[in-house]
Amino acid sequence: MTTKDSLIKDLKDKKARVAILGLGYVGLPLAVVFGEAGFNVTGIDPDTRKVDSLNKGVSYIPDVKTEAVAALVKSGNLTATADFSVLKEMDAVSICVPTPLRKTGDPDMSYILSATEELAKYIHKDMVIVLESTTYPGTTREVLLPLLTEQSGLKVGEDVFVAFSPERVDPGREDWTTINTPKVIGGITEACSEVAQAWYCGAIETIFPVSSAEAAEMAKLLENTFRMINIGMVNELAIMCERLGVDVWEVIEAAASKPFGFMKFTPGPGLGGHCIPIDPLYLSWKMKALNYNARFIDLASEINTNMPRYVVSRVLEAMNDRSKTLKGSKVLVLGAAYKPDINDVRESPTLDVIGLLQNKGALVEYHDPYIPHIHHEYDGWEMDSVPDMMQAVRESDAVVIVTNHTEYDYKAILDAASFVFDARNALGKLARENPKVERL
Repeated sequence: MTTKDSLIKDLKDKKARVAILGLGYVGLPLAVVFGEAGFNVTGIDPDTRKVDSLNKGVSYIPDVKTEAVAALVKSGNLTATADFSVLKEMDAVSICVPTPLRKTGDPDMSYILSATEELAKYIHKDMVIVLESTTYPGTTREVLLPLLTEQSGLKVGEDVFVAFSPERVDPGREDWTTINTPKVIGGITEACSEVAQAWYCGAIETIFPVSSAEAAEMAKLLENTFRMINIGMVNELAIMCERLGVDVWEVIEAAASKPFGFMKFTPGPGLGGHCIPIDPLYLSWKMKALNYNARFIDLASEINTNMPRYVVSRVLEAMNDRSKTLKGSKVLVLGAAYKPDINDVRESPTLDVIGLLQNKGALVEYHDPYIPHIHHEYDGWEMDSVPDMMQAVRESDAVVIVTNHTEYDYKAILDAASFVFDARNALGKLARENPKVERL
């Protein structure tokens, strides 16, 4: 029996030992899905707080229930460690580490490089390795492969099997989760793809194979670039409608009544999350290296990045219209998460909105039921969520809705507020012809 056939048999029989590098929003749900499918899973993360929490059977991610983690820990199907040396005992490894952007807009590959360098110390024959972290086309072949094989002397497609399978996690969703969202997989070789598919199909409902790692990498970037560009377009539409004196929300609903040829996107105060604001810029950066300018991406990024500034300018103008200055006024920002009903603040436009309001001299507070504390890494400021939201609403000169959490009582907020700027259309019909409200 060949190495490939032997490994495939162990994967199908659930005898293969699985390691997940990185236990965040992507890695932990994946670890749980593999564990519940019957694999013996070891999660590896340098953050000992995460490791300790998991080994106690406690989840720290809202999408993963503590009950599920506790059951897997009790059964022995899930354990966590900060010791990378356990990789020498593993048969299948999934890399799920962050891929942020540097302040300069260049890809920060340090997490992928660090994880791969640790893995390279313990790589062995009969191992399958899948990168899930979103990155630019060519990363798996040009960055991972040399690090994994040059020192070990192992041959890809014969001794070890390497593939890319992009994560498609959307925090807060309950209809499409890790287990039922179709999984794109592309291997360095055909054999790599075959082994990776044999592993993932043991836990994921639908596998969608592609011809190469590059095709899988590009597919992920297309998904998020499509959304980024369409959001940029509708954000610019909001700016144009304001200049024209037309209600952008009415325009969007009217266009969405067409049952074909239109997909509804809505404007907002900026992009947030781990994918849409970042992933397309990986592609743009890669294309610059090939002397090509990704114009749609760069233009959409410019529009979306400017939206927090546009929101603050609209708040300033609205305050002036009400004979108030923004400087010295109390402003309450509602919502810190980048989207409703989650506790994820990564790339949230709220951070920029708060900073810009402070720069204008406003006395800013915020409230978010899911995020009790904000620390802005780049600008260095910290802030706690106000304990009594309604009291803060009553005491504020302006309330700015940045994240439309569903648990907010928007009618009560509107009744108590002096003025509301709604950047998410959270007030809906309540805002129409109401002199206390302005919308994006």
